[in-house]
Amino acid sequence: MTGYTERYIAAAIRTLPPTAQGDVRDELQASIADAIDARVDAGQPFVDAERAVLTELGDPDVLAARYADRPLQLIGPRYYLVWWRLLKLLLWIVIPCAMVGHAIALVLTKRAAGLDASANLIGEVIGGSIALGLSVGVHVAFWTTLVFAILERTGTDTGVRWSVDQLPEPGGDGTGRSDLIASLVLLGALAGAILWDSAVGFARTPERWMPVLDQRLWPWGIAWLFATLVLSALVAIAVYAKGRWTSALAALNAVATLAFAVPALVLLVQDGLLSPAFTATFLPGAALPVTKAVLGVVIIAVAGWSIVDGFVKARRAAR
Repeated sequence: MTGYTERYIAAAIRTLPPTAQGDVRDELQASIADAIDARVDAGQPFVDAERAVLTELGDPDVLAARYADRPLQLIGPRYYLVWWRLLKLLLWIVIPCAMVGHAIALVLTKRAAGLDASANLIGEVIGGSIALGLSVGVHVAFWTTLVFAILERTGTDTGVRWSVDQLPEPGGDGTGRSDLIASLVLLGALAGAILWDSAVGFARTPERWMPVLDQRLWPWGIAWLFATLVLSALVAIAVYAKGRWTSALAALNAVATLAFAVPALVLLVQDGLLSPAFTATFLPGAALPVTKAVLGVVIIAVAGWSIVDGFVKARRAAR
């Protein structure tokens, strides 16, 4: 063997177990010599033939990894789909929960400290929530990828198995990714609107902005409302993960909907939903009963549609 060939073989076997180095050395020596002889017989100079053969074999560390059946990747094809699906699910769950939780905690802290609601507060809530969401997203992506990189390198079985039960239903059943995104965005927008109404307000007078919702709902009434929103988000995520509606998920959706609608209707009837300052300023006289009636019909209609739609989709999926 020449210097190049010997150096190549030494580099290729150095990371192999000692028990396998001898066999691999003999195999490489024979195959390299045969390839060089074939090129020399074809009229190529020996030095050029040797360089060409070793170049075609490629990096000796890559060759050694193939002999040792050792993957040279962080996340390879074996666990890629499991990693990707889990990462997306975690990002959709953890980031919104962290942002909403941070916003609620900040608003409650400011109110407990007796600070007046202002645009500075809402700016602090939005800015802090966005910064926290980005930080949480980076951490979720990093640690999830690290775990799967370790699983890939060590050959550990994740235990995740695909089956035909995971096949999605034909379109139009409200279980697709777009349906999940729309549901989460809508729920997040509603939560953000409630926080904005408390911090700044949606009703504008010549002197100031005022909230539409009765601020006496804080903290327990609003906390109950956010709990129903979180439950609705979990139902949407479960439907997407399951790939179809089930009777249990439809029943859970009904519970979340009723937990929101019934207290809202009771508060509306008892004049505990809308801010007294708002109603006195913008809904004088007969305008208030009419507005309450319209709001009541809207709440009942939306809640009824959500409940019926869930059970209809569950029955269709069962068939």
